Amino acid sequence: MAQEWVRHALRSRTWRMQRQAVALGALGVVLAIIISALYLAQAASVATLGRQLENLIVVRNQLEQTNEGLRAEIAQLRSVPRLLARAHELGFVIARRENIEYLVVSGYNPNPPPPQPPAVEKPRPVYDESFTGWLRQQLDWFSSQFQSFVGAGGP
Repeated sequence: MAQEWVRHALRSRTWRMQRQAVALGALGVVLAIIISALYLAQAASVATLGRQLENLIVVRNQLEQTNEGLRAEIAQLRSVPRLLARAHELGFVIARRENIEYLVVSGYNPNPPPPQPPAVEKPRPVYDESFTGWLRQQLDWFSSQFQSFVGAGGP
């Protein structure tokens, strides 16, 4: 009877060990799947951001090219021959001596006097007040106020 019990205990123990091994294996597979899924999600996210970055770089390059084209067009429109032609189209003519009218403004001096050098600043008084001096000053002021209040008849 004791032998049967030992055999039974060993038989159930072997089965239990196999169950634990299978459970550990299944746990390992589940962990591997979870880690793989996280890695795949991270890789997909990085790939998506990389593609968005590439698209933004393309847009930036197109905008820079458009800006350079606009700068070239502005430079062409601001050229002196172009401005002279446009002014002539609008009816402007080059001013001759006989076409210029001068206005006299009374009190205007075309040659203003040179600026005066800044005045030398007076030296500022040296700050030498201490807390006890300030406190003495406040007490003197308070006592003079009190004396005038008492001398005036107070309450």
